[in-house]
Amino acid sequence: MKKVTQRQTKAHNDRLILKTIYEAGQTSRADVARSTGLARTTVSDAVATWIDEGLVAEVGVGPSAGGKPPILLSVVDDSRYLLGIDLASNEFHGGIVDLYGRIVHRRTIEIGDRDGEAALALVYTLVDDLLSSAPGPVLGIGIGAPGLMDAHGGVVRHAVNLGWSDLALKDILQERYELPVHIANDVQAAALAECTFGSGKEVSSLVVIRVGRGLGAGIVLNRKPYYGDGSGAGEIGHMKVVDDGERCRCGHYGCLETVVNRRAIVRRARSVALDPRSTLHRFAAQPKEIDLEAVVEAFQAGDELVREIVLDTATYLGRAISGLVCALNVQRIVLSGSVTHFGPEFLKAIRREVMQGTLAWLVDRTQIEFTTLDPDIVVLGAAALLLMYELEIV
Repeated sequence: MKKVTQRQTKAHNDRLILKTIYEAGQTSRADVARSTGLARTTVSDAVATWIDEGLVAEVGVGPSAGGKPPILLSVVDDSRYLLGIDLASNEFHGGIVDLYGRIVHRRTIEIGDRDGEAALALVYTLVDDLLSSAPGPVLGIGIGAPGLMDAHGGVVRHAVNLGWSDLALKDILQERYELPVHIANDVQAAALAECTFGSGKEVSSLVVIRVGRGLGAGIVLNRKPYYGDGSGAGEIGHMKVVDDGERCRCGHYGCLETVVNRRAIVRRARSVALDPRSTLHRFAAQPKEIDLEAVVEAFQAGDELVREIVLDTATYLGRAISGLVCALNVQRIVLSGSVTHFGPEFLKAIRREVMQGTLAWLVDRTQIEFTTLDPDIVVLGAAALLLMYELEIV
């Protein structure tokens, strides 16, 4: 076992002090010392360093407990900026984010049918634009990418829609921009966003399920992303749930993704357009004009044929969530993406299915809810990667 050096101890203490100030919002040196168990001189020295670097500032005076009123400290939200990018949608999205998750500049680029090198060139264009728009120093670049990832090495192993295989995206971007780069699967990034900036700030473990073109789960255990031994944890879209189901893009049949994603819901809704009982019958001559917005509208209008499709989708998703609750016993399951548009009734149907498929005492200890961070959840999660790896404050 290697002996911890004095320099390593100091670096650890400095990061712990910064993290404590960040999480508190506003706090005093004395409170930081009490919270961390560190000596006041250690805290004062570290605070002086962070003030010199512009990351921490004295922001006022706190209430007195009988003696001299304490000087309050806070992390300066605009002292550094985080560049977060979402590559998992039909468009590439990016944002410049401050240290507390406020997006100060957004940029979207249409992908069209571009993939391979052409898609990578669009990433350069997006990063170039965002860097030029940053109002202050940029800490680094965070990426939420689709497909199978080697999160530790920053390699996109397989992203079908982008035509990328074994793309060393982290190394490519670090060499080009000379900034730290951190990459995760888009759903893993979404989970990190939820526990950093969303409803999961107060829990130790959660799962985010993101439904869009595909379906996946991002897992955070004890405040740390769980990637699995092969960086493939959370690929619940490829669990078999339909015995005689359709062929999935993975090559198997009956995967969860074939019945629970945006395309699957729209495809099934188009099949009822020819039925005059459905409000979607107005699209009978052009069923391809039916999109998710039209399905949501029909569902909320009480169209029974569409309701059957949507609530059937909720049932399948609920069964998958039951497995997650049994396997992980996490405190919170958060849903993101297309299905959130179906509202409280969809969520109620999921909860009902989970109750029927899981031990009651497990379900009672798990909250299932929609995210409040859409549509920026992956951009924010990509930014949070930088807070975690560069500043160690999440």
